[in-house]
Amino acid sequence: MSGWIFGDVHRAYMRRAETAEINVAEGSVRAGKTVDNVFVFASLLEHAPDRLHLATGSTLGNAKLNLGDCNGLGLEHIFAGRCRWTKYRGNEALVIRAEAGERIVIFSGGKNADAYKRIRGNSYGMWLATEINLHADSFIKEAFNRQLAARDRRVFWDLNPSAPSHPIYRDYLDRFETLGERYNYAHFTIRDNPVVTPERLRAVMAQYDEQSVWYRRDILGERCAADGLVYRRFADDPEAFKVPSIDPGQADYLTVGVDFGGNRSRTTFVATAVMKKSADPGGFTVVADHAVAGSKGEVDAERINREFTRFLAAVRERMPGVPVRYVFADNEAQVLVNSLRRHLASLPGERVIVADAAKRKIVDRIAFVNTLMSQGRLRLYADCELLAAGLASAVWDEKSPVDKRLDDFTSDIDILDAFEYSIERYMR
Repeated sequence: MSGWIFGDVHRAYMRRAETAEINVAEGSVRAGKTVDNVFVFASLLEHAPDRLHLATGSTLGNAKLNLGDCNGLGLEHIFAGRCRWTKYRGNEALVIRAEAGERIVIFSGGKNADAYKRIRGNSYGMWLATEINLHADSFIKEAFNRQLAARDRRVFWDLNPSAPSHPIYRDYLDRFETLGERYNYAHFTIRDNPVVTPERLRAVMAQYDEQSVWYRRDILGERCAADGLVYRRFADDPEAFKVPSIDPGQADYLTVGVDFGGNRSRTTFVATAVMKKSADPGGFTVVADHAVAGSKGEVDAERINREFTRFLAAVRERMPGVPVRYVFADNEAQVLVNSLRRHLASLPGERVIVADAAKRKIVDRIAFVNTLMSQGRLRLYADCELLAAGLASAVWDEKSPVDKRLDDFTSDIDILDAFEYSIERYMR
């Protein structure tokens, strides 16, 4: 735990964390928040009177990556040579030979409403959590309940800023302020982390649109609401993203996103070229979009299959020699997905793979698209008017306490969903 890697703000927070009951580190990305909590947690674990402890993230994978590994600074590295991964009552666990004896850290994900069931039945001493604002409230309440019998109750949370109305502030952080010295809060920015070089800082900042809510939160470390236009950079200058065509030789392959319509929404298709790494600028180019016209009762599986076949033919004519590799379809309409899969399989020579859309969180998909735009790695054919209109008109739901794209039929959310399905599996 060499102090040289920590800035003054971090050292002050960690000193207070040695005695405080609840510790919260909030601020920008790459600020070192998680490392602070992991190091103090590990230090206290050596002599912790409780045997069981808890480490959580939004998902189990997130918890193991950010708390267990933590870029070589996590628990499994701090206790290298005296710890092992195993199972404890069905949960992933890191068993550690601490100075006070064997200590078990249960790892779990907390974002799902029923995730709390995984941690029931145990009593925990300390709780280490990353991205606490992405945990379900039911999980947070259960974790606190599981600490009621702790001999030395400690809580270590970190989070990136959210909207000021987010429940994590109203229900927890604001209330913690009444605890006095038992509550240790610190706010960090990326500039508080001396490990981040100026070159690295510029590289991180280049991933963001300075007009976006994520820049204010992740770089400036501000709590701010998502309001106004979702894709402001596109809305301000749509023509900057449009191209008349591209050289098919620059494309690696094509994917197609499919969103099936409901009572008032439309079935939409978007074909996107995954560009070769050698291409300039690389990234993705949307080459075609389509919406199946018709009101409720007029569009059935047969019509969708028929129009999709024509759409595929048009895409292939537009991008000769570039294979259509995947179709990612809305997995909430399995009957239609299976119908489309069977239909394509019946066509002579058709080899496209039809798979379920990943359906990642909409706000994460939005952040991904904004990042591509800020890096100049997203283009669309000039005649993709449906997608262009959807991107230009999408707005945030200002009445929602959490980040949410407004879906009241004032903008074309269907075409945005289809587009996002075509690229979301490449987010990482």
